[in-house]
Amino acid sequence: MLAGCNSLLGGIGGGKGAAGAIVNQAGAVARADSLSSQEHARIVATYGGIYHDKRVEEMLAKVVTRLVEASDDPKRTYRVTILNAPAVNAFALPSGDLYVTRGLLALASDASEVAAVMAHEMAHVTANHASQREARARTAIIVSRAVTDALADGSAGQLALASGQRTLASFSRQQELEADAIGVRTAAKAGYDATAASRFLTTMSRYAGYRGSLAAVQDRRPDFLSNHPTTPERVEFARQAAEQVEKPGKGGTDRGAYLAAIDGIIYGDDTGQGYVRGRNFYHAGLKLGFTVPDGFVLDNTTEAVLATGPDGTALRFDAVTLPENMPLETYLASGWINGLDRGSITAFEINGLYAASALARARGWVFRITVVRIGDTGHYRFIFANESDSPAFAQAESQTVSSFRILTGDEVADLKPLRVKVVTVGFRDGEENIVRRMRGVDKPLQLFRVLNDFDPEAGLRTGSKVKIVAD
Repeated sequence: MLAGCNSLLGGIGGGKGAAGAIVNQAGAVARADSLSSQEHARIVATYGGIYHDKRVEEMLAKVVTRLVEASDDPKRTYRVTILNAPAVNAFALPSGDLYVTRGLLALASDASEVAAVMAHEMAHVTANHASQREARARTAIIVSRAVTDALADGSAGQLALASGQRTLASFSRQQELEADAIGVRTAAKAGYDATAASRFLTTMSRYAGYRGSLAAVQDRRPDFLSNHPTTPERVEFARQAAEQVEKPGKGGTDRGAYLAAIDGIIYGDDTGQGYVRGRNFYHAGLKLGFTVPDGFVLDNTTEAVLATGPDGTALRFDAVTLPENMPLETYLASGWINGLDRGSITAFEINGLYAASALARARGWVFRITVVRIGDTGHYRFIFANESDSPAFAQAESQTVSSFRILTGDEVADLKPLRVKVVTVGFRDGEENIVRRMRGVDKPLQLFRVLNDFDPEAGLRTGSKVKIVAD
């Protein structure tokens, strides 16, 4: 139904990081391979830019340096980039580029778990898995594009892409197990706890369960579990691999140093990406905000702000570029909406802003679309979809659109990202006392337990360090 949609959020960040002991340092290693450079730029743009934090970079550099020295090919060069994304992910390119998101770093409990992830990705490079995946992925993308171009129904292209992704997952199953075995062995040789891989696989599975329980539209950036499927078989395989290494369980975790490094790391959306706070979306840079009705769940993705309602209503909010001086009514009638009811096009004002709306019906769906102009060049779209044009559907659209407004200076100044904060458990601190300090997240008790790999039956130990999320 949509065409020519521009991304509202994200963008390319700073320079490219270098290998081993150097992370996120611009210009540290020249790129001879132009394809690698193009792929790097695409990845950085997709994941919201590069995340810069000196303590985190130094910690990760030490981890990777130890792994390189303990690997089967200590002369190989790696370049490491921390991606500014809340998604939990890590991956590698054939060039030796390693990527890890700040979302994964926030989830990990200690340095040994990060070492397990990075050693796993390094194993994909040394075992030539990354090259095989790249070739297979390119084929899948070509096929999906061909289907999308040939068929007017964009959903058919999405189905083709999903099918290709399933094929890739099946193709890489044996590779994942092989990389697990190599990664566990390398991390243990580097002096890290060999059981960290199985621990972190379990934590990621629990985190996926937490995300699923929010019933949110998932972030369209692929996460670690989408291309590194966690199954009981794989967790057990990692556990057995740990038992086979020398002195299993004797390696270190470096938990204290790790928590000190990530204390203050951004959790969730960053400043330039806008913030979801309950039913509200705010963007400090664009100075705009809106509120969805009760029962709706918001999710801030790289392409748009998405939301789902309890009655199956779906919402997409994004930015769009219009020709200079084009009336909004003309834009709505310009042919990008299938099944448009031209008689429904209406111009009006939202909190002093010029807006226009329209109704459309296509392929069994009803669409309510509103376009709003801010200034001369800022144009934003609300696209609501439901299978029936019920009064509740119309009310949800009207309530959301009418809440759209320009933020005041004080509101913009008050917007701050959520951060991971490391706190010390006091003598009288129980789980409930600690969780009360959490801010800006849904189901804080469940998230606290996932972030800290916490067993409520074991209780909190006085003097121990735990992670919370707060603003």
